[in-house]
Amino acid sequence: MTKNTTSPIAPASSEPPQDALLSGNGSTAHRDIHVDGEAAESFIAEKRIGERIKHLRLKKSMGLVELGRHTGLSASFLSQLETGRVVPTLRNLARIAMVFSKDLSYFFDPEPRTLFRVHRRDERVRLPQTGVDDPSYFFESLGYHVPDRQLDPYFAEFLPLKEGRVPRAHQHTGCEFLYLLSGTLDVRHGEVTHRIEAGDAIYFDANTVHSYLCTGKTPAAAVIVTLQHPPLLQLGNGSRSIHLGSPKVRAVPAGVLPATSAARKSSEQMQ
Repeated sequence: MTKNTTSPIAPASSEPPQDALLSGNGSTAHRDIHVDGEAAESFIAEKRIGERIKHLRLKKSMGLVELGRHTGLSASFLSQLETGRVVPTLRNLARIAMVFSKDLSYFFDPEPRTLFRVHRRDERVRLPQTGVDDPSYFFESLGYHVPDRQLDPYFAEFLPLKEGRVPRAHQHTGCEFLYLLSGTLDVRHGEVTHRIEAGDAIYFDANTVHSYLCTGKTPAAAVIVTLQHPPLLQLGNGSRSIHLGSPKVRAVPAGVLPATSAARKSSEQMQ
């Protein structure tokens, strides 16, 4: 099966160019291009152009008839475009793109992929508190698969207080959220110590020196999330504001990796 179209580009080779597949009504000066129908259908299916048109239309709660009024195309023709039964032309795509305030390239650019990552329990790496011979907690990154993440979540297990052990305070850019799953924990923030129990949650400025101390006889488990790019904090009545650190500084480990040297370097900020 072949399809005669017109295009301002050179005659089609063994692999038809995009403009040949999607050419509009040309002038008499343009040479005829013979395009393989199966190749054209394959190209359209690969780019999912019909699905993209339908997505734009439904997002605007627009029917085929209404879209036809805006584009000058019939509803039946638009329906065939959406289902991939006809090969669209650049002219028709341009009309549709203008209705939805899109560039023509919208139909040909790679589709953005929705971010979704699973972090399996048996794939995580358990790391100890760094900078001490006798760590008071261990942690596992829950977001190491996510590139350029804005939040750093991790699971932490705080060990019961041992005689002679002094909790090591630390600080880092950003904000921190902690939800205690089990046990009891003393969280020292600045000069104040707060006792929290299972089910309690805290949110605080991580730029202030803070430390954790398990006060029960069994380990305390928590989910902790740190914000890497902290927003402006309003002080007092809101007349002043400060930004907590550079947005380029990561608040917690960039990712707990099996390569121990890289993992240790990243975890130094969570001392």
